[in-house]
Amino acid sequence: MSDSGHVRIFDTTLRDGEQSPGATMTMEEKLRIARMLEKLGVDVIEAGFAAASPGEVESIRRIADEIRGCEIASLCRTRHADIRAAWDALKDAENPRLHTFIATSRLHMEHKLKMNEQEVLEEIRRGVGACRELTSNVEFSAEDATRSDIGFLKEACAAAIEAGATVLNLPDTVGYTMPDEYKTIVKSILEVIGDRDVIISTHCHNDLGLAVANSLAAIGAGARQVECCINGIGERAGNAALEELVMALRVRPQLFPVSTRIVTEHLYPTSRLVSEITGLSVQPNKAIVGRNAFAHEAGIHQHGMLQNRSTYEIMEPQQIGLPTNNIVLGKHSGRAALRDRLSSLGYDLDDAQLARAFDSFKQLCDRKKTIYDDDLYPLVAEDFSLKEVYKLIDVEFKGGSEVAPFARVFLEVDGVERSAEHHADGPVEAIISAIKEIADKPNLRLKDYELSAISSGADAQGKVSLTIEENGISSRGQGRHTDVVVASALAFVNALNQQFYQRSIHARRSDPPPKE
Repeated sequence: MSDSGHVRIFDTTLRDGEQSPGATMTMEEKLRIARMLEKLGVDVIEAGFAAASPGEVESIRRIADEIRGCEIASLCRTRHADIRAAWDALKDAENPRLHTFIATSRLHMEHKLKMNEQEVLEEIRRGVGACRELTSNVEFSAEDATRSDIGFLKEACAAAIEAGATVLNLPDTVGYTMPDEYKTIVKSILEVIGDRDVIISTHCHNDLGLAVANSLAAIGAGARQVECCINGIGERAGNAALEELVMALRVRPQLFPVSTRIVTEHLYPTSRLVSEITGLSVQPNKAIVGRNAFAHEAGIHQHGMLQNRSTYEIMEPQQIGLPTNNIVLGKHSGRAALRDRLSSLGYDLDDAQLARAFDSFKQLCDRKKTIYDDDLYPLVAEDFSLKEVYKLIDVEFKGGSEVAPFARVFLEVDGVERSAEHHADGPVEAIISAIKEIADKPNLRLKDYELSAISSGADAQGKVSLTIEENGISSRGQGRHTDVVVASALAFVNALNQQFYQRSIHARRSDPPPKE
């Protein structure tokens, strides 16, 4: 199983990444991301937490049925019901992995588990053993490992190995540890493993901005699996960013003489797809995949770049799949040209998906003359199965320096068309107030609102990303249009549909998502 020169990339975008506030995904959205992760070359896809709901089981099952290029994992507590739900979802996978966990820090054992050390050790033996009876591919995670007593952590890992675990994960659950501390922990657990065919995994959170640094330190100490997310999304401040880890290993092979299976040319397309689906925008200065990652404005930098790109770039944009020729299509382009360009960006569509994308493409061509690559990503992301309880039919608005902004909105709710009109301080506020009235959501609150341009030029589409909250449930929505007021209406309606979906998920969940 183990290869001292190979680092396994374990992607948990569909599990831990989905636990980002407002980032809940539908089954079809998860499947689309899984297909991209397979193309990207990840070793393991953690498809979800099966015990969360029947819908989660079905999502994992569909991914397990279709994806054949990598292992499929489901997280489960050491409880019998969790393990059974995970196995029911995974059993038809080509290479299923059961990933079971329990906390090992004194803080968690005392206040959350209400268990002592011996009880936790017994639970590890029982839970890992039950997983091993179903598959030889078993991973054990010691939740809050970096705040655990090192002596007890070693006992816990030894118990997991004896019960049949082949991967030991040492999560920095709350992003607390420092690189040198993490190195020491990894080396201590390697002593427990000895010459047995077991590898160490990392799962680092970014609360102190050290998730990638800690993961790299662990690799240097001997860890051979890294758990990470596309764009570094996840609970709180997120997880280690897959693209940053992979490119760090690639750019600095002298320090890290290891390899991964990642096809780096698919990093940028995968990043964009995850951003479109989750509604979590990538910050402009984000390493590797941010809009400014390969931008050079300072004169001295530009001069150096003209002489030799390596003066100010340590990697080439083509290495991550960043398109260098953005102007691609126009109103006279046909389906074959659109399919070819989308394929070069990493999206292979079937005929039905292409037909839907082409219809949206033609509508976009009616509004703007030049179509850029950045305009194409949203066309693919539109092809979702999210139920449209709310559908925007039309928006009318007016206003000016002497006229109070006014908006009239026509909305379809469960197939019935309704309308409302409002005056407000601005057109966006007027539109949102009208939509809230139609949807009968007086207590719904707009938490944040972000406007950005998708591409360049005077006719660039505006992209609106916003978050709404009602009764403790937050949902994100996105809208794109050449008119930013219409984009705002589309984003708000999209957030309402996401909230409807999230409420149905919450209604079916018997337990909160795990904090591994």
